[in-house]
Amino acid sequence: QVKPVESGGGSVQVGGSLTLSCVASGGRGITNCMGWFRQAPGKEREAVATTWTGGLNNWYSEAVKGRFTISQDSRRNTIYLQMDSLKTEDSGMYYCTADPVVISGTHCSTALKMGHGYWGQGTQVTVSS
Repeated sequence: QVKPVESGGGSVQVGGSLTLSCVASGGRGITNCMGWFRQAPGKEREAVATTWTGGLNNWYSEAVKGRFTISQDSRRNTIYLQMDSLKTEDSGMYYCTADPVVISGTHCSTALKMGHGYWGQGTQVTVSS
């Protein structure tokens, strides 16, 4: 069973940057399909970015496109989320998810959005003005 573990959250001012990390342990071999979601108080969990090994199938939500960058170190089953130009609306709990059974990069984003993967406990991001 894959277990994602997030780190790197914290507090930052508007316009600042943070980098989140997520290690997916416990799986067999490389977990190719991983992503980031977030949830603000009183709101539903939303997809932020997803990635497939190699980076050719990266997906970003419109809210973060151009400001966030997802990357992957497949040898370490680790993904990162570089968050720049942060806004107050980026605040929330950020969750990492990993789906070890997806076999195609074109299906990775859809599978994660359907909640098929394993989830981490989350890391808090707070952006203040």
